[in-house]
Amino acid sequence: MAETQSRSRLVRFGAFEADVRTGELRKDGVKLKFSGQPFQVLAILLESPGEVVTREELQKRLWPDRFVDVERNLNTAVNKIREVLGDSAETPRFVETLPRRGYRFIGELEAPIRPVVPVVADEPVHGPHRRQGWLKIGAGVVAIAVIALAAFVAYRWHRQQRPQEQEAALTAVPFTALPGRAASPVFSPDGSRIAFAWNGNPEPGAQGFDLYVKALGSETLLRLTRHPSERISPAWSPDGTQIAFHRIAGADTGIYVVPALGGPERKLRATRVSSNEDSSMISWSPDGKWIAVAGVAVEDKHERIYLLSTETLEIKQTPINPNCDGEGGPAFSHSGEYLAYWCFRKQGTEEVLYAVPVSGGQPKMISPLSGFPNGLTWSTDDKKLIYSLYPYSNEPASAIGEVDVGDGSTKQLASAGSASQPTVSSKGDKLAYSSVSYHLNIWRRDLLHPESPAVELIPSSRSQWGAQYSPDGERIAFASLRSGVQGVWISNEDGSNLVQISNPAQPSGSPQWSPDGNKIAFDSLSRGRWEIYVAEVTERIPRKLVTNISDALKPNWSRDGKWLYFRSQEPGRVGLYRCPAFGGDAIVLSKDNEGSSPQESFDEKTAYYASDFAKSTLKKVAVAGQSGTESDVDGLPRLSNYSLWTVSPGGIYFVPAEAPRSVRYFDIATRQIRPIFQVETDFARGLSLSPDGRWILYSQRGVPSGDIMLVDHFH
Repeated sequence: MAETQSRSRLVRFGAFEADVRTGELRKDGVKLKFSGQPFQVLAILLESPGEVVTREELQKRLWPDRFVDVERNLNTAVNKIREVLGDSAETPRFVETLPRRGYRFIGELEAPIRPVVPVVADEPVHGPHRRQGWLKIGAGVVAIAVIALAAFVAYRWHRQQRPQEQEAALTAVPFTALPGRAASPVFSPDGSRIAFAWNGNPEPGAQGFDLYVKALGSETLLRLTRHPSERISPAWSPDGTQIAFHRIAGADTGIYVVPALGGPERKLRATRVSSNEDSSMISWSPDGKWIAVAGVAVEDKHERIYLLSTETLEIKQTPINPNCDGEGGPAFSHSGEYLAYWCFRKQGTEEVLYAVPVSGGQPKMISPLSGFPNGLTWSTDDKKLIYSLYPYSNEPASAIGEVDVGDGSTKQLASAGSASQPTVSSKGDKLAYSSVSYHLNIWRRDLLHPESPAVELIPSSRSQWGAQYSPDGERIAFASLRSGVQGVWISNEDGSNLVQISNPAQPSGSPQWSPDGNKIAFDSLSRGRWEIYVAEVTERIPRKLVTNISDALKPNWSRDGKWLYFRSQEPGRVGLYRCPAFGGDAIVLSKDNEGSSPQESFDEKTAYYASDFAKSTLKKVAVAGQSGTESDVDGLPRLSNYSLWTVSPGGIYFVPAEAPRSVRYFDIATRQIRPIFQVETDFARGLSLSPDGRWILYSQRGVPSGDIMLVDHFH
């Protein structure tokens, strides 16, 4: 007797049966039209039921060359999967999306592995021989099944027992111990000195940073500039004789060079930058010929990477990456072969690290990361990128990590306190970074007497922001870290009777009162995505707003309390929407990818919103109109950021980008602008006007302090 055996791997869930070997999907025995990349994605998810499969892992297995639009391909594949399975992103039965992380198969598998062994006999078998043959076949089937089951169990056990990547601890000591704040460190080429910015010794009557150099093992400071500036970011020349620096100082903003041992500074070129911290960072190429810098062209509001020639002072733009809405934080590799940079996506989504060949070629995606970038440098062997990020949903406490350039894997580098702007010595044995500490406070100002001192409300050692008056002016809702996790709290208007209203285990913020003062809407980070919750003030039980949009945040009520406006970050449906306050399908108001924080006008005809995260443009759209009818608010300058404005019956209070420490009033009817008051430190997030128009609430950064920290024996 001669026989052949073949196996197919069948996976059953619900009415579906997937044959992983042949790439077929059946429902109730009927073969479905479903193949290609969508089936491959489904097969990978079925390998690890209940576990998160990251976008990076899917990319490595399906598109290892990295030169495809991974995000669009994945979104298309997952949408096709849901269409075939009759699934949905809002209430998934099979495939769950974890924004900025990946996907997870959550359906119940009836048969994870089912071996099938068809038998082909060359001649009939009769009598005892036939019985023995079937016994052998049965034994073979059982044996194969046992082996397959054992392999499956071993695989799952290995995945569960595989040690998770641990944080690498950094043991750091202060390199500086100066009053004020020291920031933006960078090692000299020989690793013996560090150049940095310090604001603790300004000229009389001035405030800001100047450039200093300090040798390792010495407490002697060498001051190189005497022009206190908003920010200074240095970069050493390859031979160590000069230091280039990017000065952010109003009309004097630009790229300068100064001798490393002291001497007159020289301006190379003026620049235009955004308010992002990483926008001032520069990098000097190893051959000494170019300085890479991020800048904003006159005709564009987004930053791009430029190369400034140190010989001719000509400037050229690097090829624009079509996947990026902006670029920043450039860093040359030590070999000079690559230039790494941050690729900025739409507000609230991942930022991505790219590296582009300096000699020309396509940019290579390294890894997507979640947070606001504020530092980037290469390891000495050019195999890793060391970066720092502010988290999206926490207080200003930056963290340092590293990513493998080859495979995109990341590792967090643990440190005490906030850590940003990393720099690595030429030998790779030392790491320095900036450590800063400050928190956000809530303040109240009397608009009838704006010259009167502001009053701090609800003092706390933890950051608090986004305060909002209740409709009767007797209570305040705000976001706070007082419990350790960002949450939504309410208090009396004087700060007494504090009560948390959000789930203590879920980061939550952006509180907004309903017009009757009985409810508060807020956003909350649940299962890796933002969702809108509404809580009754008396019972304090948050209930999820059920709508057809997933990943929603920044809610606000209509004036009649019947609608909730919000921003959607759901892939393919990014924009501004509104839905019934009790839940239901949402209606698109604007498809502006950068739109955020909608507020309805007092006449209930218009919805205002801010476009872009920083240096925002205030726009308006007719509530009853269709998407695409939005327009800029004529006569209103750009805002400092998306949250620093609020609507009053006759106008708009706002913080302008051109004067980020002042509050001004824009009269809608006359388009006239008048100053209201100024503060001494930067505003944080949120403005709120009391119902009687007398008081305004805002949050403000405390005076920051910080040192340069040094890690010896790094890697």
